[in-house]
Amino acid sequence: MKNQWRMKVTSVDVEDLSKNAKIDKILSKILATRGINNAEQANNYLAASLKHMYDPYMMKDMDLGTDIILEAIDEGTSIVVYGDYDADGVTSTTILYKALSKLDANVDYYIPDREHEGYGMSCERIKTLYEKGVEIILTCDNGISAIEEVEYAKSLGMTVIITDHHELRFIEKDENVREYILPEADAIINPKQKDCTYPFKLLCGAGIALKFATVLYEKLGIEEEELNELIEIAGIGTICDVVDLLDENRIIAKNALRLINNTNNMGLQALIQELGLKDKTIKSYHIGFMIGPCINATGRLDTANISVELLLASDMDKAMQLAEKLSSLNKIRQDMTNKYVEEIIEDIENSTLKNDRVIVVYKKDLHESIAGIVAGKVREKYNLPTIILTGGKDMPKGSGRSIDEYNMFEELLKCKDVINKFGGHPMAAGLSLLEENIPELRKQLLDNCQLSDKDIEFKIKIDKRIHLKQATFELIEMLDSLEPFGKGNPSPVFAEKNVFVTAIRILGKNNNTLKLTLKIDDNNTLDAIAFNKVDEFIEILKINYGDQWEKAMYNPDDLYLDIVFTIGINEFNGNKTKQLRLTDFRLT
Repeated sequence: MKNQWRMKVTSVDVEDLSKNAKIDKILSKILATRGINNAEQANNYLAASLKHMYDPYMMKDMDLGTDIILEAIDEGTSIVVYGDYDADGVTSTTILYKALSKLDANVDYYIPDREHEGYGMSCERIKTLYEKGVEIILTCDNGISAIEEVEYAKSLGMTVIITDHHELRFIEKDENVREYILPEADAIINPKQKDCTYPFKLLCGAGIALKFATVLYEKLGIEEEELNELIEIAGIGTICDVVDLLDENRIIAKNALRLINNTNNMGLQALIQELGLKDKTIKSYHIGFMIGPCINATGRLDTANISVELLLASDMDKAMQLAEKLSSLNKIRQDMTNKYVEEIIEDIENSTLKNDRVIVVYKKDLHESIAGIVAGKVREKYNLPTIILTGGKDMPKGSGRSIDEYNMFEELLKCKDVINKFGGHPMAAGLSLLEENIPELRKQLLDNCQLSDKDIEFKIKIDKRIHLKQATFELIEMLDSLEPFGKGNPSPVFAEKNVFVTAIRILGKNNNTLKLTLKIDDNNTLDAIAFNKVDEFIEILKINYGDQWEKAMYNPDDLYLDIVFTIGINEFNGNKTKQLRLTDFRLT
């Protein structure tokens, strides 16, 4: 199936924006396609200044919740920060624990075990904390759905403050009529509450924890600079939780990257060194695909406490030991993921599942902690909503990952009669159900599925067509000003037509990396690299050269391609060269 190439369009006068904001026309076009329509917005976007953060007191219960904590600090009341085991949960736990420790609070933290306790608060754990003398539970990245658990904590006389960013629980009264339910906590800080007027609703758990800490510091007259060590941690959570990198999320992430590149956090220094990033500029890619996965791996395969300990480390030797542990766990997780992705794709290809518009796979022996990652990889291959189920402790459980055209949460809601428990949002979900109900779940999802052929085509959105001679170091530096890249702010994608290929190489130990040399003009060429595209390219050679395609590999003649690409820098032996990374290509 051919990928759809779509040029982004905008009604903004790009030339006018370029002139008024005093920025390059290429940058102006990219900003315009991202909703920037005047010079002030463009300059604010590029600056991403902390002074443009919203007033945290606008969050419902922020004043109340911080007052409760400050009173508890004065009285020496025992507080537990109750977090979660993913990167957002780890970073938000670290932020609140570090902030409260700085204020001399009687504070500890607790993160549940993924396999034995699962997500969020449990009554059993609340009882244990109560018996240890804990009087206040301060949640982060969880709690908004803990109706029964909060009720139990309150029955014991405990105080509960919730900081969370997840969707609210609801009861569906009639069709399209939902009654939202909140826990009876002493304070709830979550901008998604219907009566919360906070203007930005997309903060992650770490972002809200940062807001909470900001108010605590402000009320005690602590200098704003003291927040820097918390901002860099909040940026990791923001990037790793894959929230839209817009508005406040962009400000947090961009400033975090600036701080991380000069960090005093021993744990981050150790992990950066362990991952071979010590002499590199840390960007969102390194956070999202190297640092973040290491933090996540502890909660998947061991205990997330290891990651919190790393971020709190005050001894470099200890930090290096913990960083090595994180890296080792992540390598194990990567091997497990690759193994099961290969097995599941083989299962799909050798069954009728390959004809389904919604993929539901039950892999009993799959470690439940990697179900979501595996679902994401399978979704990427087929561009279809995918649910991967594992054996689970008490019953099969799993994770789903979706595509833009398919609201997974709403579709699972239609199947609630065969599901024991589920939650999530349009692009991802978690669920558990009886093994005998799995075939019925698959049937109902397929019967309800309205995805068309066009819906499931891979879509590539192009920011601008440029000539290869415009791919300069100056342009690369200019594009860096758009960092951090991620959800809601992807790396700019360019395209060009009728590009002449002067040389072809196949690289990598698995021969799955394609390297092309492209002609700019009579005197200049530019390298381009494409991962996992070798088979696709060989098909193009066969079309163009027939039986002579193997000979053409070493000396192509008359081979022209239309290409879609991003632009970056390749560093090798201290040398920096421009390099295109091919997203897609077609025979001209």
